[in-house]
Amino acid sequence: MSYPGAQDDTSAKFGTEAFFASIGRAFVAMCAVIPVLFLIEAIDRGLGPGSLDVAGGIIPRRIDGLDGVLFSPFLHAGWDHLYGNSVPLILVGTFALAGGTRRFLWSTLVIVLVSGFGVWLVGDPSSVVVGASGVIFGYLGLLFARGFVERSWWNLGVAAFIGLLYWYQIYNVLPTDQPISWQGHLLGLLGGVIAAIAFRRRRPRPLPALYGPDATLTDI
Repeated sequence: MSYPGAQDDTSAKFGTEAFFASIGRAFVAMCAVIPVLFLIEAIDRGLGPGSLDVAGGIIPRRIDGLDGVLFSPFLHAGWDHLYGNSVPLILVGTFALAGGTRRFLWSTLVIVLVSGFGVWLVGDPSSVVVGASGVIFGYLGLLFARGFVERSWWNLGVAAFIGLLYWYQIYNVLPTDQPISWQGHLLGLLGGVIAAIAFRRRRPRPLPALYGPDATLTDI
């Protein structure tokens, strides 16, 4: 049995040249995403502040706000919101992407759907929800859960390090009176855990002795 990304996630073991090369490529790719988000925000400012946010944001329990499940991660409620999300997105996205491109894309889709549909179902119907925070928390949950399900100490270490850097943001997964979608953060975290389990790297299983000491069994 195979899973999305099974073919492209086996190149890097911690400390090897391939590992550091994958980190470097992932960092460049994530850095390239940020100018796109700034361009979208500039267009929103040009059309009239919030125009794209209302058109493409999640409006809970309204059919005309359902398309925001896919579009809202690309939209932000002003420059400060975008600045605040940019560095964490590069940081967690780099390590999530380094685990394999297709696995990263499928994991991102799961995070976006779990977080977005969850917000649409349980969010405040008088609000418009935008921002990449749900995806950021999803990547954090992905790295943390991947550390357990794949027994990857470096994934656990990265998740713990990022958690220490942004410990003050972790509280945003809890209910608050601030205009923050804690539901999106919490559900994004859950989506990351689901993706880590669904798209985990499977270790080859050794065959019985009659097949030879070096034989392994892999899923197809």
